[in-house]
Amino acid sequence: MKNDQTIALVLRRALLFVLLLACPLLATSSQTPPSQIQVARRFLVAIVRGEWATAYQCLAPETRQGLSVEQFQAAAQPFVAQSQHYGPVIDLYKLGYRLRGAETPQPFVAFSFRADTLRRLPHFQLDVTFRDSTARQVQGFGLIPLQPVTNQ
Repeated sequence: MKNDQTIALVLRRALLFVLLLACPLLATSSQTPPSQIQVARRFLVAIVRGEWATAYQCLAPETRQGLSVEQFQAAAQPFVAQSQHYGPVIDLYKLGYRLRGAETPQPFVAFSFRADTLRRLPHFQLDVTFRDSTARQVQGFGLIPLQPVTNQ
């Protein structure tokens, strides 16, 4: 009987030890920051829905400093206008880094309107840029018209 109690106590302590070791791993996995793709999608969806405060808060502080809410809304109007034509659903189009001369490579995430993807090349690219690969706040954005490439 005493051996059974000792074994049960040791097992309880071992289980408690394992649970204590696992707690930081569980906490870390649930606190993983969103990816740049997720941040860009949330930002663009907020714009398309007219959720200006939410979208504005996605901007990096240095971007907000140089852009009032009114200026931001005006700059985002082309997104809203095109979403009224193509619908609000967006899909990931491409992502990568822009290399511009001697500057640091700039990460970007681009989406297109789902209804605009029936062509080989969509009409527009909804472009979101970040300061660097670790940034999770939007540095810049734009609606880029895409022209078909012609062979000469």
